[in-house]
Amino acid sequence: MIEDDLRAAFARHETLTPPTGPVRAAIERSVVRRRRRRFRLRLGGTALALVVAALVGVPAFTPDRPAPVELLIDPAPSKPTGALNVLLVGADGSADRPYRLADSVLLVHIPADRSRLYLVSLPRDLEVSIPGHGRDKLNASLSFGAGTPRPDLARGYALTRRVVSDTTGVRIDAGAVLTYPALRKLADAVGGVPVCLPAEVRSAHTRRVFPAGCQQLDGAASVDLLRQRYGMPDGSLDRDRNAQRYAAGLLRRVDERGVLTNPVLLSTLLREVGTGLVTETGETSLPALLSVAAQGTGAAPVAVVLPVRYVEKPSYRFRLDPTLSPGFLAALRADRLGEWTAAHPDRVTGLG
Repeated sequence: MIEDDLRAAFARHETLTPPTGPVRAAIERSVVRRRRRRFRLRLGGTALALVVAALVGVPAFTPDRPAPVELLIDPAPSKPTGALNVLLVGADGSADRPYRLADSVLLVHIPADRSRLYLVSLPRDLEVSIPGHGRDKLNASLSFGAGTPRPDLARGYALTRRVVSDTTGVRIDAGAVLTYPALRKLADAVGGVPVCLPAEVRSAHTRRVFPAGCQQLDGAASVDLLRQRYGMPDGSLDRDRNAQRYAAGLLRRVDERGVLTNPVLLSTLLREVGTGLVTETGETSLPALLSVAAQGTGAAPVAVVLPVRYVEKPSYRFRLDPTLSPGFLAALRADRLGEWTAAHPDRVTGLG
């Protein structure tokens, strides 16, 4: 009886029920908007990762993945206004074998006026103080921090960041580490990277010859070039300079391909690179850091190697140049690298 009464009641009010089509369409539109919003936020992280890779042009991995909850809460964060320093560390290894020492260490300085980017190479053989390990080469900090038998690059990066900050006296705002396998995939995904070399480079690993002048490098050739230091006049310092030249070429290639404005290409590159690239942004959000970095790409980057001097004992390594390094580091800390490089043009790496 009760069931019959309910059926009759529903029948009397059926004409008042709104059509289901528009309601269902509205729900679907809301779901799509939310998905697109989240996709845009994820692309912000992807784009920053690609910018980081473009800036370094050498291996990079970052310890902390972006927190999607925070990004969703604050989709349009305020942009940092001061100078920023991004530490980029290169690891010669892959996910299925222990990582070795840091092959490349690059500090990207973004001045407060966002006029251009400064690529500061820190020689991997620079003698530094490593907490808990005494005096050693800078490249050892990644290995000491990562540990064994299955190294943790997050901890390796954290120790390297601390050592670089202690050595230079600058605050590190963000950072990354990219492995060589990930770099190889990235270079191939963008269709190769243009690089201009001032002199011929002969590979000690593959016997490949890189002629003087401008050329296009695929992923395998990119990794091969970035590993070379033997047979060059300044050894590992020349390798740092070639890494800066490669960085400039990769940044130019990413800009030419419109990577940062093409969601399809961005997602494809993210899949190609895989887990070999992650980012740490500290207190700066991914969208804000991406926006700031993009502002500095309007002018050609300026590259310089941290002033050092060679010491033969106790082993092959460098120490800070007592004449030039104090002024250089003071300029870096005070955001006056433009003045310092203008006063020391012979210390600037030719990129093209």
